[in-house]
Amino acid sequence: MSNHSIIRITKELADIQKNSDLSLAVACRDVDVRNVKAIIIGPSDSPYEFGFFEFAVKFSKDYPGKAPTVTATTTNGGRCRFNPNIYAQGKVCLTWKGESGEEWSSAQGLESILISIQSLMSSNPYENEPGFETANDDGDKKNQRAYIAKIRHESLRITVIQRLEEYLGLSPSGVVIPQSSINSEDSDQDDDVVGELEESVNFEPFKDLCKRRLLWYFDSYLLAISKAKVEVKDGQPFTRMPFECSSNCMEGKFNYTELEKRLRVIKKALDDETRRWAMEGLVIKKREGTAAANLQRQFEQVVEAYKRDKNVTLTIELADNNPFVWEITYFGRPMTNLDGGLFRIKLCFSPRFPEEQPRAKFETRLFHHRIAPDGTPCYTVKRVEDAKSHIEAIIEALEEESPPYDPRTLVNPDAAKLFWGSPDDRKMYNRMLRRMVQRSVEE
Repeated sequence: MSNHSIIRITKELADIQKNSDLSLAVACRDVDVRNVKAIIIGPSDSPYEFGFFEFAVKFSKDYPGKAPTVTATTTNGGRCRFNPNIYAQGKVCLTWKGESGEEWSSAQGLESILISIQSLMSSNPYENEPGFETANDDGDKKNQRAYIAKIRHESLRITVIQRLEEYLGLSPSGVVIPQSSINSEDSDQDDDVVGELEESVNFEPFKDLCKRRLLWYFDSYLLAISKAKVEVKDGQPFTRMPFECSSNCMEGKFNYTELEKRLRVIKKALDDETRRWAMEGLVIKKREGTAAANLQRQFEQVVEAYKRDKNVTLTIELADNNPFVWEITYFGRPMTNLDGGLFRIKLCFSPRFPEEQPRAKFETRLFHHRIAPDGTPCYTVKRVEDAKSHIEAIIEALEEESPPYDPRTLVNPDAAKLFWGSPDDRKMYNRMLRRMVQRSVEE
């Protein structure tokens, strides 16, 4: 690969990684920029809503003169076709709207490719199939509804629940599965091949991202299940579409009762994992490990920084003198809806920080569109390795009063419905928030 290609790809990766877009993420192993993993978060108000769809992108030495090869890898082992243009075998059909019509243009890049794929994940993907774009008869409308229904079910089952169960080592029944090694059928392969397989299997750059997003969107998933249960019955088989065939389709049965149970087990497992971080942290501290020393140093620096900052009033302490668990008390800023409030936030750090980002939880109950009902705040941070940046981002999300509409940040469905509703709804939202703020000093 030429230096020009490598520089171009490296820059594109960096640009996407620096971008605050909550729908896209990319990663590559070490310096192997030719082989990239990408993940697309399913758009809201679509059957793909908040699903985790992964793709493998391979760049040739001719890039950007030649388009990269894109393969869908979230296909349930080649058994699920999530879209008329995203096949069960992984093929992704895209048209390049370059300067010469439907051709690839070197002016395009990785981000435009991912956005093009994301655009396929529409509210009515049935229309993506050639010949069905303007289907209007009753049969087609019935098929559209049936297609959307099964995509919604499988997006939740495969891309969210199944993925998180694999990350957490859970079986569908909730039993913890021991970490397995390479299958015995690979034992006859030479060491180099086995090593490559192990490296490929172990490269999971989006594991922490998906875990954090599940905590964000947990209640949105539950809401989607609740609505879907009204439309379909457990045990009802999926409808095969006219454009599906036995080797390239989406088959199965609805079972939202089971999906809800599995989703709750995952949520509990994530909460348990966060608690284990604290116990692991104490062990590392006792051994005088580097991770504990680094967090202790950051804690001392952050405490001193906020002592000098007259614009923010907060205190920070270590829970049980554990540098992996910070207890923050934030005082609401005057002349805002938070005025007079006292908010307790627990910030838990992983022993693998910053590879695993900290998990925050408001222990003070709040009715807020950016704070999930269990207290998990939705925030984005630019410097993931800097603890103070996380605190600043949490406060910024808490204090925002006139944000642009972004459904990816709305993690409390009831609060979001009021916040973005009618003027009367917004007044109700403000009243409920103020009521919680007043109670915060009484708890």
